[in-house]
Formats: sequence, C-alpha cells, structure tokens
Amino acid sequence: MNQNSNLRSMKNKELVEVLLDCMKHCNHCANTSLNSGYVEMMIDCIRTNQVCAEICSTTAKILSLSYENVDDLVDYCKTICQACARECSKHNNEYYKSCSDACQKSVEACNIYLNKTLSA
Repeated sequence: MNQNSNLRSMKNKELVEVLLDCMKHCNHCANTSLNSGYVEMMIDCIRTNQVCAEICSTTAKILSLSYENVDDLVDYCKTICQACARECSKHNNEYYKSCSDACQKSVEACNIYLNKTLSA
C-alpha cells in the first residue's frame, strides 16, 4: 500500500467513525419520535432523521472500501447532515439536541475530509 493510500485510509476511518455515530443518533431520534405519540407533528423530523441515517451509513460503507471518487457523495452527506441538524435543533428534548450535535460533528468531519482531499 502506498503512502497516499495509507493517508486516504486513515482519513476515511476518522470520517467513517463520525458518520456511524451520526447514523446511530439519527436512528434513535427517529425511533423515539415514532414512539412519542406525536408522529404527525414530528413527520419532517422523522423523515430527515431516516434519510440522514441512511446517507451516513451508505457513505461510511463506501468510504470503508477506500474508493477514491467519493467527494460528491461526502458533500451530499454533509448537506443532509446540515438539514438534519437544523431540523433537530427546532425541538427541545435531549435526544434531539444529541442528534443535532452528532449531525453537526458529521458536517465538520465532512468539511475536514473534503478540505484534505482538495489539498492532497
């Protein structure tokens, strides 16, 4: 394995860990909302959580393969995480705040990944 491949693998591993954490928070948030008794009122949040969990999971899987051409996918993942962070920040419960924080960490990690990719 060459040095660029090692660097990419380390960079991917860091982002994968953050994305999988975000996925867990989004799934928990969506499930908690589904069980809250306020499903109709929370439908936008639930859908956003589900989409965010899915894109984080998918992006993490592809990054784990060390596939090189993923910048557009990471950028899209960042966009969805931003939307989810915004949606969850509208609600006062602790699990929404926790989800919003996890999404924001994913946004930051995606930005770091994309900035490293551009400068490499």
